[in-house]
Amino acid sequence: MEKLYWTKGIFKNQLHLTRNNEQIGLIEWKNMFSSEALATMKGKRFILNRDFFLSKLEISDTNNRAPLASIMINLFHPKSDVVINGKRFELEIKNFWQSRWAWKFNGQEIIIFQSYELLSKDKGQIEIYSADTDELELLILLGLFVRNQLILFMLLLLLIIFSILI
Repeated sequence: MEKLYWTKGIFKNQLHLTRNNEQIGLIEWKNMFSSEALATMKGKRFILNRDFFLSKLEISDTNNRAPLASIMINLFHPKSDVVINGKRFELEIKNFWQSRWAWKFNGQEIIIFQSYELLSKDKGQIEIYSADTDELELLILLGLFVRNQLILFMLLLLLIIFSILI
């Protein structure tokens, strides 16, 4: 098992991904609510994008903008699927607080994400249980992008509830 760690302040526009205190990845948004982000992982560059309603997430190659994968996220349904290179991966939100989620392949968890903090500062770890798939980088970046969208969902819900109560 390999462990990676990430940090991102809630009002910050960068997410840093590290292994053994060495940065191996970065996701950078123009601002907190930006729908597009540039990602770098192990020297490869990607574009992450979400649709207007926060539910469809895509990852593309920066060189030719070719789509590599897309996933639909439903806040009220804990499972989603993505197909990359003809392989089907399942994303599962593991708890109500959305602080633990995992990618599965053939029913086995291959990447587990754990967030340590809810809204004040986002940080956590990633446990990788399979090193033999070419899609790991894409799944890690999508998994982290999903987390950012879940935070935006929660902030939006809090804003709606707050506006109703006032």
